[in-house]
Amino acid sequence: MKRIYQRHFLLNFLFLTIFIAIALPLTGCSSVPHRRIVRIGHNQSTNHPTHIALTAFQNYINEHLGDRYIVEVYPSELLGSQTDMVQLTQTGAIDYCIASNAILETFSKNYEIFNLPYLFASADSYHHAMDDPQITTPIFTATQKAGFTAVTWLDAGTRNFYTVNKPVKSPADLKGLKIRVQQSPTNIEMMRLLGGSATPMGFGDVYTALQSNIIDGAENNEMALTDNGHGDVCKYYSYDMHQMVPDILIANNAFIQSLSDEELAIFEEGYRRINQIQREEWVKAVDAARKKAAEQQKVQFLYPDQAPFVEACAPLHRSVLQNNPHIQPIYDAIQEYNALYPTITE
Repeated sequence: MKRIYQRHFLLNFLFLTIFIAIALPLTGCSSVPHRRIVRIGHNQSTNHPTHIALTAFQNYINEHLGDRYIVEVYPSELLGSQTDMVQLTQTGAIDYCIASNAILETFSKNYEIFNLPYLFASADSYHHAMDDPQITTPIFTATQKAGFTAVTWLDAGTRNFYTVNKPVKSPADLKGLKIRVQQSPTNIEMMRLLGGSATPMGFGDVYTALQSNIIDGAENNEMALTDNGHGDVCKYYSYDMHQMVPDILIANNAFIQSLSDEELAIFEEGYRRINQIQREEWVKAVDAARKKAAEQQKVQFLYPDQAPFVEACAPLHRSVLQNNPHIQPIYDAIQEYNALYPTITE
């Protein structure tokens, strides 16, 4: 029912957009100055760090350019799934959306580097690398021919395995388990190397699949336990820290190019605020999620030795770099940050 509602909403939204585009030139002169509506879509709830950051962006742009632009933020897949929203951003039906790295990988192979398991040695390495334009620019601009460009990144924490009945303390514990992964070839191969059975599916279907034993577990950050209720079913959360994958804010190229230099500078400051505020809110949200999961959902947090997981996934690094040599310089630059900010074992 939710999906049908979203599709109807999407069709009505597109019809309204087309109607306005046709009607505006026919309205003639008006004493009220025209203000461009800037639409941003994402798939998180209104209490999520992503929405909090986008709301701050909304307020900043409306405050500084409110005579020309009105920013509207649409949470909870109101504009459709992430795939729908990326396509809408491509065409300019909406102006921005938050996209997962797995989706963007289908538009540019440069994005597959972020899906590599154990790419970053630590959270510090991850953050410093993602803040380095020499690393991110070749990736963020790789989709320009597709009609959109990444303008900033959002922290999605570390992805870890969580399971219903069997704790994961080593790759051997994944053998025979059906684990939900994002719909990415890199993630499927990662599970094969670790000995588990990859089960790609949409995130909205995971809770039911866990509850009905269609899958034995999944992999995501801590907020999946609390915000999405997965901790009601899964009682073991293992910090193997196999991925640190950013979410990406993408923008329609035509909209960006329509901005004046003054307007662009204000929007770019807005992007910086999104990144800063989202990362600050993320730390608070993860702390709250861990506390709730442990105390209310009775989830056990485990800290396995990471080395066997890293060793098992090493062939994936070699195969991806061999098949996509263009990302080798980016990979090498990340390794320099890994040397500066190595893994911290608990």
